[in-house]
Amino acid sequence: MRGQIGKRSSWVILIGSFFFISLVFTDLGLSQKIPKKSPDLLSQGKKIYEKACIFCHGPNGDGKGLLSTNLKTPPADFTKPLSQWKNTKGDPKKVFDTIANGVPDTAMAKFHYSDDERWALAYTVVEFSKGK
Repeated sequence: MRGQIGKRSSWVILIGSFFFISLVFTDLGLSQKIPKKSPDLLSQGKKIYEKACIFCHGPNGDGKGLLSTNLKTPPADFTKPLSQWKNTKGDPKKVFDTIANGVPDTAMAKFHYSDDERWALAYTVVEFSKGK
């Protein structure tokens, strides 16, 4: 009897541990597969940008959208060289995270898009800086 209880406890602990670890990795984004940049993804990102980002960041990604002059903190200028991007340095993963989490003390809010939509938008935003 004691052996059966010990085996059950071991299984419960083992299964619980796997469940906990999978939750932690999912929450940290470590289990997330990063899609490759593609024309379809960039097209999707452009559509999202035109609906949600253009008002602050502008049609050219230069931070000169219609609402930009009314903001306490100016929107990011995506046309700058990637190394000059304050929060992300143009790293698509960091851009993805910024879209998901926003930027504290700025007008950059959290956006609740699917992972694919956030990746599409991240790749699109980085495209504004190409060649710089």
